[in-house]
This record gives sequence, structure tokens and C-alpha cells, in this order.
Amino acid sequence: MKKQIVSYLIENNELVKPEILERLKDPNTLKKAAKLVEEKAEAKQIIDVIKTNQAKEKETKETEHKQNNRDGEDEDKWAVKVLFDYEKPALKKNVESFTKYFNNRFKQIEKLLLPRAENNISISRLANKTDRETVTVIGMIADKQLTKTNKVILTLEDQTGTIKALFSPNNQETYKMAKDTVLDEVISVTGTAMKDLLFAEKMMLPEIPIRTEIKKSPEEAYAIFIADVHLGSNLFLEEEFGNFIDWLRGEYGTEEQKEIAKKTKYCFIAGDLVAGVGIYPKQEEELKITDIYQQYKQFTEYIKKIPTNIKVIIIPGNHDAGRIAEPQPRIDKEFVEDLYDRPNIYLLSNPALVNIAATKEFEGFNVLLYHGYSYDYYSDNVESIRMSGKEISDRPVLVSKFLLQRRHLAPTHQSTLTMPDPEKDPLFIETVPDIFVTGHIHKSAISSYRGTTIIAASSWEKQTSYQEKFGHKPDLCKVIAINLKTRKPTIIDFEQHQ
Repeated sequence: MKKQIVSYLIENNELVKPEILERLKDPNTLKKAAKLVEEKAEAKQIIDVIKTNQAKEKETKETEHKQNNRDGEDEDKWAVKVLFDYEKPALKKNVESFTKYFNNRFKQIEKLLLPRAENNISISRLANKTDRETVTVIGMIADKQLTKTNKVILTLEDQTGTIKALFSPNNQETYKMAKDTVLDEVISVTGTAMKDLLFAEKMMLPEIPIRTEIKKSPEEAYAIFIADVHLGSNLFLEEEFGNFIDWLRGEYGTEEQKEIAKKTKYCFIAGDLVAGVGIYPKQEEELKITDIYQQYKQFTEYIKKIPTNIKVIIIPGNHDAGRIAEPQPRIDKEFVEDLYDRPNIYLLSNPALVNIAATKEFEGFNVLLYHGYSYDYYSDNVESIRMSGKEISDRPVLVSKFLLQRRHLAPTHQSTLTMPDPEKDPLFIETVPDIFVTGHIHKSAISSYRGTTIIAASSWEKQTSYQEKFGHKPDLCKVIAINLKTRKPTIIDFEQHQ
């Protein structure tokens, strides 16, 4: 049907852009367009229908959302405002797209560093310097070396040239920072310049600002956080996940736990909704459901049981259907069609940024969701994290802090599969989050960094053979609930201990 539509448009001299192909993935849009082709309508009319149909669906969803407010509260009180949801179709990769992608990332992070960079100059102006002047340069790390005398040499690159920056163990604070750097991150270095070498004295990261006052909601409500459901695996903890859903419905748990469920307004699910198919070697031996559509069908049945006064925000992970390259688009409608029709469900991209609990008097909380596919790389390649004394499963909070300091979810290009966007780097952390939630590592943890609450979510799947091979020891069935009025966390444990 899709091929017939595209052929008809081309035959009638209409340009079929990638966004048209992406929108034709929607079954309703596809049917409407196919009917118009059958009626031999004008190509321009078909294009207009394809472009406007999804907008109408979104408007209908918002109307239904208002009509379905069961608890009679002010509709805006617990609204979800989507600040970032990546919707662009997959772009063709070429040298130019990568060049623009890295240039834009450099400019985005340079803006954060410039206000703190005294006597900042471009790298090309250092080429002919002979006097020992203290200068600051901002550059992307193109190479990193450790000399025989344990000095760190970073090759920094900006849009005008490259220079080597030398970090000596004599300056321990700056030296430790340099040892923790990774390729492709953007930093500023202050030091003494001599010809083609910069003797580093100080280094700065883009960082998130220090906030001395923790943001709190004027009214009591809870946001809960889970990830890595992995439905379809024969290691999926079906009874425990069912108890979690029953708890949200007020049908399970202690009186204290039921009180939290009653006050829960938001449920965040940070990726890996299903086990997927063919994700790792011999996975089929650990699957109970081998059909990806059936995996999503059962997941949908669970989510539909969640009371409609709870907003459910869902992003994909590397086990989910669709492309693995980040940013990942939302789960396609063909897999979870029934969830698209529910007004309290928000299916978003990975990563995504939303604002919750905002009122006329309160600006609300910015929640950044990222599944965390890049976390394995930084657990292994950042010295202070690798040597922290923590096993790889216990390092997600350290990685989250590291990424907040870099203002990027995957600063090293090889740390995750990336879909380069030549217009703007979608993995750049532009808005400082109040809450930063990730999954992937399967370990439950809560921490705070400069006023940002860091949450790592646990798993609903027992340890697989693949996880065991890489040293992942999952934390099971832990739901993290944050009281938005006090910002205090509560962990509700649904694991059935034998």
C-alpha cells in the first residue's frame, strides 16, 4: 500500500520527502492516503492529508484527555509538557552531516564555557606565539595520550586548528580531570602557550550550575520511575510486575504503600519495554515469547490497567523495536496501537525531556529521560569510575554525574550508535534537569548532584547469560517514588524473596 502511494505521488511529479515516508508508518494516515490514490485524487491533496492527519490525531488525543479526567482535579495541575521529543526521520549519513553535527555540538557547548573563559583565544592564534602568555582555549578532544613520565597530552581542536595541551602530575587537581577526559568532549584549558604546546594550569568542564535551593512542589504528589521491563523473556518476573500494576490501582501493598499509589500522578518508564528478538547471541533460548508483536501486545495490556489519572511517560531502549541509533524515535504505532489512543500515555523518543507539575505559581520539574546505552562505555573507560571500587552494575550514578558535567549524554562518538543531526546535537543536555532518570544497567540507585536528582532504575528480568558475561548483576523489581513536595525518595520493593 505504501509503495503504491509513493509511486502515485512520483508519477504525478510530487516530491516525496523523508518526513512523508515517516508519517506513512501511521496506519490511519496510510489508509486515508491509499483511499485518495484509489480515487485518483490530486497528488498535492494527498500530501496535505498525510501532513495534517497526525496533527488532527494529536488534537483529538488532547480533547479526550480533558474529557477523561476521572479525579475531578484542575486539568493543568498535573499536566505533562513535552519539551523535547525527537521526531525527525532517519537521515542519510555522509561526511558533511558528521561535520555539521560536530560543529554544532562544539558551538552549543562553547557557549556554556565562554562566560568563564578569561583571555580566551582561538587555537590558530597560538601558532606563532613566542612569549609566555597565559591564555584559555576551548577545544574538542581529538586525541589523548599518556607519556612514559605519566603526563597527559590532549590534542584539542576548534574550527581554526589544533594544539596539544600538556597536563603534569604536579598539578594534581587538573591532572586528575585530564585523566578522566574522553574523546570528542568539549573543554576549556587555561595555561601558558609556547609555539605548538599549551602547558595546562587549569581545566573547566561545561558543567551544570550549582543550585543551593532544591526545587519543591507546593502540593504533595509522587512521580515513580521504572525501566527494563523486558517482557517476553522467560526470566521476566511476571507476578512481580503484575503486583506493581495492582499497586498502582490501589489493590496491592501495605496501607503506607497504597497511600503513595493514591498520590502518584506520574509513572516514568525509561526504555526496554520488551525483551526484543535477536538482541544478543542465543537470546532465543531465553525467550518465552518469540514474536515481537506479541511481546508488545502483552506489555500494552499491562499498561492499559494503569489508572487514567496517572500520566505514563514511556521511551524506548536498545531492546525495543526500531532503530538502535540515538536519538531513538518513539515506539511505532504498529506495535502499541492501543497505547496511542489513551490520553494519559506519552510515547516519546530516547532521550526525551518533559516538564511536570507546573502551575501558574510553580514552574514545575524538568525530567530528562535517557535509557543509557552509552553507560557501559563510560563505566569502563573513565579512570575514576573504573577505579571507584564499584562493580559495573553499581556505577550508573557515577556515569550520570560524569555526563551532567559534560552536558552530553554520549560525548564520545563510539560510546553509542548515533544518528548525526546536522542542525543540532540532540544528545546535548541543553536544559538542566531537576530529575535525570536512566535504565539499561539494571541497578536501582538514587543520588543528587548540584540540585539534580539522579535516578537509576532497576529491572524486571532476572540475570541473563549475556549480563552475567559482562558482570551485570541486576537489581530486581525496585520502584523509586519521589515525593515532589519534599523531594524525598522511597523505594518500594516488589521482589518476591524465596
